[in-house]
Amino acid sequence: MKKKILMGFALLLVIISYQAVPALAQQAQKLGYILVHEKEVAKIEPGTHNGGGESTGYNFFDKAKDLKMVFKKRVLKPGAAIGYHLQKEDEIYYIISGKGEMQMNGKSFPVKAGDAILTRPGSSHGLKTIGEEDLTIIINYLKN
Repeated sequence: MKKKILMGFALLLVIISYQAVPALAQQAQKLGYILVHEKEVAKIEPGTHNGGGESTGYNFFDKAKDLKMVFKKRVLKPGAAIGYHLQKEDEIYYIISGKGEMQMNGKSFPVKAGDAILTRPGSSHGLKTIGEEDLTIIINYLKN
């Protein structure tokens, strides 16, 4: 019985989320803006690019029609990382809180709150949390 109730609840959430897409489009067209709160988009997942550990990703405005940029927040738990990977477009990382170690083209350097890092196409980079505090970052880039 509990399983049927949970499945029904999950189906209801899926239906609501599909109905929210047109609502976002209507809001943007009517009001000229879209407001999203992070709790609406939070998703617990492993560190991206096979970085490992636990992180929470916040992909804001991913359902906004014709938006040509990506705006994300990521919270890397202690021990978590964004794996070393090749960059295909300009990407900006802004450190909100915590401490990390950025690896860029084979060299490493510390990063902390208030630092902004621009990674350029053709470069490779990764980022890992240092210490026992979460590393919170904002990531911004143009969609391909």
